[in-house]
Amino acid sequence: MSDAPTTALLAVNLGTPDTPTAPAVRRYLAEFLSDPRVVSIPALLWKPLLYGLILPLRGGRSAHKYAQVWLPEGSPLAVHTRRLAEGMQRELPQWQVRDAMRYGSPALLPALDALAEGGARRIVVLPLYPQYSTTTTASVEDLVQRWQERHPKVKVQLVRDYADDPQWVAAVAASIADYWQQHGRAEKLVFSFHGIPQRVADAGDPYPQRCQASAQAIADALGLDADQWQLTYQSRFGRERWLQPYAEPTLWALAESGVRNIDVVCPGFATDCLETLEEVALGFTATVAERGARMRYIPCLNDSPAHARALAALALAQSA
Repeated sequence: MSDAPTTALLAVNLGTPDTPTAPAVRRYLAEFLSDPRVVSIPALLWKPLLYGLILPLRGGRSAHKYAQVWLPEGSPLAVHTRRLAEGMQRELPQWQVRDAMRYGSPALLPALDALAEGGARRIVVLPLYPQYSTTTTASVEDLVQRWQERHPKVKVQLVRDYADDPQWVAAVAASIADYWQQHGRAEKLVFSFHGIPQRVADAGDPYPQRCQASAQAIADALGLDADQWQLTYQSRFGRERWLQPYAEPTLWALAESGVRNIDVVCPGFATDCLETLEEVALGFTATVAERGARMRYIPCLNDSPAHARALAALALAQSA
């Protein structure tokens, strides 16, 4: 019989290709974009488009983008997630703490299997999405519920949202304040969250309200007035209308209106990844500079001790 801890924490991030190559990116995107929580188009219509057009076109382009931000140890998202789990393990020495990905590896279901086989009888699953959405957290929940049905002797608890959790908010606010102390403060702080289609929000997804709650709580913790910060959404895909205001055009408008220094932070992302490093830190910075302004990207919490402590506290509260 295993003498491993019987309580476990599984931190689940979105996922990443294994390598910055076109074949690996296509494999990853095929899994990601086949999830009906992500793309709700009927499979008979979507799959021919996905495999016949989108994957062949996006595989090489996305691989080039990944290569620009790839770390010596691997994908930034995977590296930071693994280190964050190690930090949470130090905060929870009486638990088993592991990381997994909803898409790609280490895969979610085998990670749950391994914890159960290792003696875990209570597992807290923590999707690393601070703001609940049917497109992200609910997709993790779908798999967890399926697994739970096959493993009734293991109690599984899911942290569904921590958009305005005080300890997490304090950690984000402190990271921004520390950045300002080291580098000076810009005229405007822009919060950039990953977007979702407007129709998903219109159908009842609470994500925009949860993003607003996060931004407001962080701004309050920093003592910012309403005119000192702004909420935006990034990473649109396709031609339909997504949540607005869109991040990059908003940054352009600020630059063109005379705002010379802008800071951008992405508190919808637990760890830095392609969307924060390539799209924001590289892409947005360059196009804002073309309009005569300076934009700086403030990194995610990643594997900071404050982040590990905040998330470990969430897990403890969930299991109480």
